[in-house]
Amino acid sequence: MTAAFATLGSRALVRVAGPDWRAFLQGLVSNDVERLEPGAIRFAALLTPQGRVLFDLFIVGGEQGCLLDVHAARREALVQRLSIYRLRAKVEIAAAEGAVCALWNTAAAPEGWARDPRLAELGFRGVDRPVPAGAERALEDAYDAVRLGLGAPDPARDAVPDKTYPIEADMDLLNGIDFQKGCYVGQETTSRMKRRGGIRSRMLPIRFEGPPPPFGAEVLAGDLRAGEVLSGREGVAMALLRLDRIEAADLTVGGRPVRAAAPGWLTR
Repeated sequence: MTAAFATLGSRALVRVAGPDWRAFLQGLVSNDVERLEPGAIRFAALLTPQGRVLFDLFIVGGEQGCLLDVHAARREALVQRLSIYRLRAKVEIAAAEGAVCALWNTAAAPEGWARDPRLAELGFRGVDRPVPAGAERALEDAYDAVRLGLGAPDPARDAVPDKTYPIEADMDLLNGIDFQKGCYVGQETTSRMKRRGGIRSRMLPIRFEGPPPPFGAEVLAGDLRAGEVLSGREGVAMALLRLDRIEAADLTVGGRPVRAAAPGWLTR
C-alpha cells in the first residue's frame, strides 16, 4: 500500500507557552503532560466540571510550551475557555499559524512526525510537514475514511459539546485519559464511570448498504431505542449505542437494517 499524506484543514493550532504551561494544562486536561517530551503527542480532552467533553485535542510537546491541535471551528472557543482558567498562571494562550498534517499507510515516518497516539493504524501527525518522498497527496476525506474504517470516533465530528462523556467516545481505550494522574476538570465523574463500570453507551461503527443515515437518526433494536447515528459515509458510520441493547435484537435505522461492527482494538 502506498503511503498517503493529507493536510487536515478541519484542524487548527493553539499555542500554550510560559513557565507554568505544564502545571496549567496538567490541572485541566484528561491526559498527562508533565512527562510530555518535545515532538511527542498526547491525545486528551478538556471536560466540563460535570465530566462531559468540551474539546478534544492533541497536545504536541515543545521546548518552551506546546501546540494544541484542535477542531478549527472550535479554536477561538478553546482559547476563551483556557483564558478563563489562566488566573495567575504564567502562561500565554493564543491561536497559532500552521497546518496539521497526517501520514498513513506507512510503518515509519521521517523526522518531524509523531505516531498518532490513538491507534498505530492511524499513522502519524505533524505540523507544517512536507509531503514525504514516496507518499501520495490525498484529501482529508480519504483520511476520514481510514478513521471510520478503523472504527475510531472523532469527538470533534461525533460528540456534541457538553453532551458526551469521554468514555462514551472511547477515549479511555484510545489513550486519551490517564487514570493515574492527579486532579483535572471533570476527573471525578470520569474516574467513577471507569471504576464502577457504569458504561452504558459507547461509540461504535455500524455497517449498512448505501449512503449514511443523517446525523442524529435513531437506531432501534426491535422497538427499543438503541442509540443514534453520528458521522458517516457510504457503508459505514459511527453511532452512540446502548451496549445492553445492540445484541438483543436486529438493529435498524429508518427501517433500514444496520449492524454494529465492534473493531478489534475495542477488546485489546
